[in-house]
Amino acid sequence: MRATPLSSSPADAAAPSARTFTVSGHLLMAPKAVPGLHLVATPIGNLGDITLRALETLAGVDIIACEDTRITRRLTERYGISGTLKQYHEHNAEQARPKILEKLAQGASIALVSDAGTPLISDPGFKLVREVTAAGFGVISLPGPSSVLAALAVSALPTDRFFFEGFLPSRQMARRSRLTELAAIDATLVMFESGNRVQDTLADLADIMGNRDAAICRELTKMHEEVNRGAIADLAKEADGLETRGEFVLVIGPPAADAQAMTEGDLDALLRSSLQRDSVKDAVAHAVELSGRPRRAVYARALELAKEIHRDSGDGED
Repeated sequence: MRATPLSSSPADAAAPSARTFTVSGHLLMAPKAVPGLHLVATPIGNLGDITLRALETLAGVDIIACEDTRITRRLTERYGISGTLKQYHEHNAEQARPKILEKLAQGASIALVSDAGTPLISDPGFKLVREVTAAGFGVISLPGPSSVLAALAVSALPTDRFFFEGFLPSRQMARRSRLTELAAIDATLVMFESGNRVQDTLADLADIMGNRDAAICRELTKMHEEVNRGAIADLAKEADGLETRGEFVLVIGPPAADAQAMTEGDLDALLRSSLQRDSVKDAVAHAVELSGRPRRAVYARALELAKEIHRDSGDGED
């Protein structure tokens, strides 16, 4: 930390300059940030989670590029930062990027922040960073809060390998198709979801990956933080009573350890045996439990085999 203390209280100091910030009643001066693009992680809820280095950078840059100036202003006002805020979001990115590159060419220092968390994670910063590096300007990363890692840490699910999906498709058919693809990934899955779709998504998850453990994380680091853990099927059954206000991160455990060991031939043999004595529904439930495979895929295969068994038995003859 290179910031220099000016006084123990803002009230005891002269009018602060543009490169000052306040922490716990202490007014600090930040040096001018080095030229380049600074990727600054900001709190995902609790404003106290900002790092000292992030505050120093936000106070020391020439421009703060942000998704929503109203949201970022709440952070800068909390810490007495009077920097210049400029919008950079998915709707104006094509027009804003050339202006940012022009400022960088003039030797400016620019901080890029998202509304919450680490820039470039589910926001349009990737294209900006790509163009900035292609133009030969420096990019400096300031790590910090991330809802992805916060949810993963509290989920009580395996963390050695994880796959971040971001937001799922809003339409059910596309969402179910994508979930079926994700079900084959041998890793813990992390995905975002909005409150108005979380119940529908949980229902689809229960149908496709219902035998896995999961965690529903809502409003992480905020006053009403809530984490519900359990089997997806159980969490989906309780979804009617779920508080849907706020932001959600869903964490889904990996497939069962023996899921990859069961070959297609093994699965067919298991289903054929079960279908000789059980209903399709019960046969599928048994196969999903033993194989760890997605229910939707197992169900589709069970229907094919049931038709073959029915045809081979001669029940379809007139």
